[in-house]
Amino acid sequence: MKTIFNICLTSIVAGLLACQGPAQNTNEELTMYCAAGMKPAVEKIAKAYKEEYGIHVNLQYGGSGTLLSNLQVAKQGDIYLAADESYISKARERGLLDETQPLAFLKPVLAVAANNPLNIQSIEDLKNDDIKLSIANPEAASVGKLTKKMLEESGDWESLKGYINVMKPTVNEVANDIKLGTVDAGIIWDAVAVQYPELDFIELPKWEKFAQQVTVGILKSTKNPTAALKFLRYLSAKDRGLQTFAALGYKPVDGDPWEETPELLFYSGGVNRLAVDKTIQAFEEREGVEVVRVYNGCGILVSQIRAGQQPDAYLSCDVTFMDQVEDSFQEINDVSSTAIVIATDKANSKQITSLDDLTVEGIKLGVCNPKQSALGALTVNLLDKVGLKDEVLKNVVVQTPTADLLVNQLRTGALDAAIVYAANVALVHDKLTVVTLDVKEATATQNIGINTASKYKYLTRRLYQKITSENSQKMYLQNGFNWLSANQQILQ
Repeated sequence: MKTIFNICLTSIVAGLLACQGPAQNTNEELTMYCAAGMKPAVEKIAKAYKEEYGIHVNLQYGGSGTLLSNLQVAKQGDIYLAADESYISKARERGLLDETQPLAFLKPVLAVAANNPLNIQSIEDLKNDDIKLSIANPEAASVGKLTKKMLEESGDWESLKGYINVMKPTVNEVANDIKLGTVDAGIIWDAVAVQYPELDFIELPKWEKFAQQVTVGILKSTKNPTAALKFLRYLSAKDRGLQTFAALGYKPVDGDPWEETPELLFYSGGVNRLAVDKTIQAFEEREGVEVVRVYNGCGILVSQIRAGQQPDAYLSCDVTFMDQVEDSFQEINDVSSTAIVIATDKANSKQITSLDDLTVEGIKLGVCNPKQSALGALTVNLLDKVGLKDEVLKNVVVQTPTADLLVNQLRTGALDAAIVYAANVALVHDKLTVVTLDVKEATATQNIGINTASKYKYLTRRLYQKITSENSQKMYLQNGFNWLSANQQILQ
């Protein structure tokens, strides 16, 4: 009877587990190369991540420079964390990195034994044969490289280097030297110093400007970018990884909140759809996130923003419509431009060659609505500039919020001509005739901005970087745009 009961109980438990769904995949593993000075925080975060998601992060520690050299040779691994931005820049220049994310800030300090028994207060105090000094190797560790740079700038390097007793490969080893009493002083990070109760440290005012940004990046060698990016978001989340950084004395950035599958809201003028939609789709798949896209006339989008809608990013049809809501957006940058043209049937049966020909009586003309659409407003402005506004607009038989609707009506024969963007007709040149306009005002410039109220500002920045990337540029050029973005590095 007891045996039967046990069998039944086992079956019930197995059934309940099956209802809960498959267990986390504990076989999946990421490899992260981590600056030694960040070990206490990263180790705790990686442990918490494994407990929550079952993913083991294999951590390899070293000086930022040493790790970068190893990465360049091995070209393996998923994530690289450097203690200062210069190594991230080098990794990017060498083609080793894709996405990056800031984590925290570090300041160099002069560390000594607890209670400062030798009363060391300045660099000048170190120029003493009775004081043993340790620094990190400038070729291996970021704090070592910075130490040399700071001392060269202040004119102390040449006079001090003869008093350096030992150079260590990592900042932690310098701190341990002081802790064990094998040296009297060393130059380390403030966040490392606070983790050693056996140490005190002196903050020198002239070193304030040398604060460094700790940055993590996704390696191009990763075989699982989605898993790597998910851990990057966890590591840099204000309510996950950054809480650990703060608790251990680091000064974290104001990161995004944690969400396993965050959702971004993206507003875009309709003209941009074909140029950006595939890029956004690829971004969603790689990051493991969702981007809700709203394509519409910019007049409609601007009205919604003014009414309180908060898209994480807005890609305009023309800069004049970004100008109307610029107080809500930051880091606004030009992306592309496209010409304003006249489109007509393939045979150009009405013999339209210029704006003047649109004044001919009986022409069935379509334009965009100036209140709903950037193109509509630009069209009215263009016609006004050339003195043809009233004569042309009398032939307008339809106004639409977006130009793609005009192209459809033109192709069905409902219109003789339409004023549209070159980008609207780039893929149907074989079915329509396009008349270019030699007028300065016949151009629209598209720009993009990040909402100041976005709670996912770093994730949105990465989306921005994808939209302004070289791969995105190809899509823009294929769809009738000129490329303006220089893929500027967004300020962290």
